[in-house]
Amino acid sequence: MLTGTIRSQIDQIWNAFWSGGVSNPLSVIEQLTFLMFIKRLDDLQTVEERKAEDLGIPMQRSIFPEGANDKGEPFENLRWSRFKHFEAREMMRIVDEHVFPFLRALGEEGSSYGTHMKDARLGFSNPNLLAKVVQMLDEIPMEDRDTKGDVYEYMLGKIASAGQNGQFRTPRHIIELMVNLMAPTPTDVICDPAAGTSGFLVAAAEYLRTHHPKCCATPKAVTTFTTRCFTDLTSMRPCFGSAP
Repeated sequence: MLTGTIRSQIDQIWNAFWSGGVSNPLSVIEQLTFLMFIKRLDDLQTVEERKAEDLGIPMQRSIFPEGANDKGEPFENLRWSRFKHFEAREMMRIVDEHVFPFLRALGEEGSSYGTHMKDARLGFSNPNLLAKVVQMLDEIPMEDRDTKGDVYEYMLGKIASAGQNGQFRTPRHIIELMVNLMAPTPTDVICDPAAGTSGFLVAAAEYLRTHHPKCCATPKAVTTFTTRCFTDLTSMRPCFGSAP
């Protein structure tokens, strides 16, 4: 069973993804799986290195070769224990341009691994998000095999809960894009039938303040513009704007 501390750490990672623009639970668990797998590869390499050093024998299994890849990047930099100390943008470059191509080429062509990893790639482009998630994942003790299983079970439970409770949040950059496409005016009535945190309503209000500053120029205009959130007892739809 997961301890409360580990549950809290997973929740914090989940929230970090959402705040960083990755809100689809399936995408979150996919990216977490890739990152956990990358960390596991480095852990296995470390075990083999210590075994070879303690016994005074050559390494029997090496995941990361010596030297550099075909782009001139040292394989040593592709290891979790190495790139986790890099600056965020450098970490993003290493993981996106070198680690994921390395993962895709790691298995034999036509193998089960090759089939499932052929499309593996970093699913976001925010360096600070990557650095934050790597740091938080690195702090979770997952040496115990049972802990890994419990972590996945907990994450899958979060996906099921999100689907049941309608908690699939829209990323902020998508909200801003949709509001700019709609280009609301002060005379429009805006209705969000799936409002959770009222992100669309707030973004629409900010759009009006920026593009129609006169709507707040006088007390009367402010009264007309006042954001009103109320509940339609029939449809439970939050709305704001001048009543039709």
